[in-house]
Amino acid sequence: MTTARPRLFEPPSTSVLRRADGCMLLASRVPLGPYATSVTTMFRASAAAHPDRVLVAERRRDPDDGWRAVTYARARSAADSIAQALLDRQGRHGGERPVMILSGNSVDHLLVTLGASTAGITVVPVSVAYSLQSLDHAKLRSILAGTDPFLVFADDPAAFAPALEVAGTRAEVVTSLGDLTGTAPTAEVERRVRAQTPDTVAKIMFTSGSTGVPKGVPTTNRMLCGNQRMMRQVWPFLAEEPPVLLDWLPWSHTFGGSHNVNLVLANAGTLWIDDGRPAPGLLDRTLRNLQEVSPTIQFNVPAGYAALVPALERDPAIAERFFARLRLVFFAAAALPQELWDRIEALAKRHGSDARMTTAWGTSETAPAATAAHFESGRAECIGVPLPGVEVKLAPLAGKLEIRVRGPNVMRGYHRRPDLDATTFDDEGYYRTGDAARMIDEARPELGLRFDGRIAEDFKLATGTWVSVGTLRPALLSEARGLLRDAVLTGHDAGYVGALAWLDPAEAARAGEPALREALLDALDRLNRGAGSSARVRRLLPMEEPPSLDAGEITDKGYVNQRAVLERRADLVARLHQDPPPPGTICSE
Repeated sequence: MTTARPRLFEPPSTSVLRRADGCMLLASRVPLGPYATSVTTMFRASAAAHPDRVLVAERRRDPDDGWRAVTYARARSAADSIAQALLDRQGRHGGERPVMILSGNSVDHLLVTLGASTAGITVVPVSVAYSLQSLDHAKLRSILAGTDPFLVFADDPAAFAPALEVAGTRAEVVTSLGDLTGTAPTAEVERRVRAQTPDTVAKIMFTSGSTGVPKGVPTTNRMLCGNQRMMRQVWPFLAEEPPVLLDWLPWSHTFGGSHNVNLVLANAGTLWIDDGRPAPGLLDRTLRNLQEVSPTIQFNVPAGYAALVPALERDPAIAERFFARLRLVFFAAAALPQELWDRIEALAKRHGSDARMTTAWGTSETAPAATAAHFESGRAECIGVPLPGVEVKLAPLAGKLEIRVRGPNVMRGYHRRPDLDATTFDDEGYYRTGDAARMIDEARPELGLRFDGRIAEDFKLATGTWVSVGTLRPALLSEARGLLRDAVLTGHDAGYVGALAWLDPAEAARAGEPALREALLDALDRLNRGAGSSARVRRLLPMEEPPSLDAGEITDKGYVNQRAVLERRADLVARLHQDPPPPGTICSE
């Protein structure tokens, strides 16, 4: 007899209140259930229930040596020892100061985080780009000054040597986990665990800076644990199928570090750290890992799927492993082209998988999920409905409806930036996200919200017509049918829309010249057919230089920062809108 698989989604039930001021208030009719007091409580419950299950694993330095795996029991023991070592050091340095972690995703990184959490000490995970790809370490210096850690940890002293020299002027530096795990825990550790409350700040997460200078988000136990309860209520299968992840998303960002790591901790899952990523020379590592690990949930950003999907289409054996026990294919952080969604669904069907595509929406400030598509929408643009316990306001702003959020998962204000409160929250206490959305069908709220772009990214043409970047960009990528990895739209105060675009290397090589130019021109013609000026891209220039991480053009999770690209390449943008355009420009006049 075949046993039925646990139910994937809890059907949505959403209320809508339309107000005279033009605002719409949306909320789930399902109340938020009780959740853990702290991340430590959540982790310890999983460790007690499944001590011998692998919590985290990473490739050894020599990949042929296999994986270094740590069970829940070993992680619990290490966390208690690290907690005591950190408390001893914090006492010597004085004050309730945080621990800063410069390392990328690693077993040691997670153990230090769990140790700090056990001790009730705030952790500050910092993007490795600020340490490894910066000459002046300006952002690292700023974060050091703003958070004042008593200890800085990095698990690779050689790679992080210049950054540690900067950090060492302000804090104690530790580069070996063994320096922290040899301390026997005392009764003080248990006292600190009991003293934690939902309002204890577990992390300070720094925003990626896609709309300005990175800001510190104090992320409390309430925000993290409440968010995990929300997700478990809409993904009921988690109660019976602990998640297995193969994940590269950086822990210095909320998607990988708050959402994914805590999903594993809350549901006694296993996290295999992917040492690959969607970048030249690194995707092969992901493909190797997929030959050994079959995830139950795949988390990625659209750029990640743009790199992964063609590889799965070319290699049925790896695709078979990828889909072997997959339940969800999840994307977030940017809009996914519908064409890519359709290709993933076709792959799943080809390999006999019932995996479903889905997404959620949120920000660092919402810890992160605020809405989720816990139903089969079939639409890449659908960001779902409010999660239990979350209140969403759609407020008229600049010709769109801004998404504003209240709930236990929302921060109370930026770290040491009370000057921002007046613009961060509205007069009803809703967090103002700067993102826009609209209902897919106002008569049927259960069909969810449609993402309508970032309000700050939209621009006007010379005619005064607004261009919706959040709508047009994914439409362009979809029509390119895999040839483009990403694009940035241009045309502020110009007569038409242009685009700077990055080719998918593998797909472009397969197309070859001059077929590639013809394929891109066909894509523009399909996009522009019958469209008005604000929905047409008349010129497209393929970029040879990739977006620069150090210049802020792309984050280390693969999200292209439109504003930074336009500022850094302003001369090229100007030339794109002049005659003649730069060599290599594809024109659809």
